[in-house]
Amino acid sequence: MDVDVWVWLAVLAAILTMLAIDLVAHRRAHVIGVREAAAWSAVWVACGVGFGTLVWRVWGADAGQQYFAGYLIEKSLAVDNVFVWAIVFTYFAVPRELQHRVLFLGVLGALVFRGAFIAGGAALIETFGWVLYLFAAFLLWTGYRMLRQRDDHLDPERSRAWRLFRRHVPMTDAFHGQRLLVRRGGVLLATPLLAVLVLVEVTDIVFAVDSIPAIFAVTDDVFLVFTANAFAILGLRAMYFLLADLMHRFVYLKVGLALVLMWVGVKMLLKIDVLYVPTSLSLAVVATILAVSVGASLYATRGQGRRAAPVPVAPPFRVATQDEIRELEPVLRRPAVRR
Repeated sequence: MDVDVWVWLAVLAAILTMLAIDLVAHRRAHVIGVREAAAWSAVWVACGVGFGTLVWRVWGADAGQQYFAGYLIEKSLAVDNVFVWAIVFTYFAVPRELQHRVLFLGVLGALVFRGAFIAGGAALIETFGWVLYLFAAFLLWTGYRMLRQRDDHLDPERSRAWRLFRRHVPMTDAFHGQRLLVRRGGVLLATPLLAVLVLVEVTDIVFAVDSIPAIFAVTDDVFLVFTANAFAILGLRAMYFLLADLMHRFVYLKVGLALVLMWVGVKMLLKIDVLYVPTSLSLAVVATILAVSVGASLYATRGQGRRAAPVPVAPPFRVATQDEIRELEPVLRRPAVRR
């Protein structure tokens, strides 16, 4: 699929504009409720579907189906990522009004990292065709591992990224509003919010290692891979506030995601040496697996409402008082005036 440079620039400009609108709309720290999260989720899904419709009309049905298959895979895998974020936020007892800032910066970093991963993956496939065998084997192994470990959950306390951050980065013992860095007593310190942001970025990189090979199984067009990823990621913040308190109801989601990864792994193997599976069939299989896993989850947990994860009895960090915040020094020191 031939895409002119100006189309790339236009898409990037549109993504940055949407991020700017989201930042302005949430510039004031506040608790995002279910109604607001649902409204923003609808906006982001409409943007993703609208772009896919545009791709379908301009580049044809096959390109449109490839985009929607990739978008659906990325969106579904992102739900598992959202639940991991909920565990991280709960463990660190991050105030709900501060969570959006972390997620906004996390999504911004995710776009950059995934863009780099996509470029690297495309270069590997172009140069070494046999790498598709590795991608397929990795997807099959990841799907099998997810089935075996579907009841396991992230333990932030045992996270290597958290241990390294705590060991090497001087930190405060309290959240200071939306600040990531503060200066106290002439010393520059990280706040717990920066530590949480680092963990969010690390978890997204881990998920990208699974999702990028998965989307290459349904399309090898870099433009479609990037845009499907980007539009799926843009709605993650709203999705988090919509679904975080419902994670206990998606009991079969990991089973569905594991089967999706194994299916696209098989599809990639068949594409290499045996036969080409039509994109429409692949899209139908992915949609069916996800619909059945979500429907079975909601049926098995019917009658259960929203339920926030329990906050630790002794959270590792506290919230700074207004007096402590007023006593902070400017993060950026003014250069001394020489006489």
